[in-house]
Amino acid sequence: MDELKEETVKWQEKLEKEVEDIEPESEDGEEFIKNINSYLSDSYYFKEEGDYVRSFECVIWSWAWLEIGERYNFLRKR
Repeated sequence: MDELKEETVKWQEKLEKEVEDIEPESEDGEEFIKNINSYLSDSYYFKEEGDYVRSFECVIWSWAWLEIGERYNFLRKR
């Protein structure tokens, strides 16, 4: 369980930094950012509840939204 906690925190921190450096390319991009932030928020919520499995799942979903948004040009780095 300690490894899962460490990985969750590591990816939350990395994602926070990435989100600071992106901006939407369109209205659809704004929806991507909304979903990224929602999953990240859920990740923090589950971490506070001690549910590291769900917390990690949410941070991974958040990363997926980020990567898909960048790949299909809904998001761009500043």
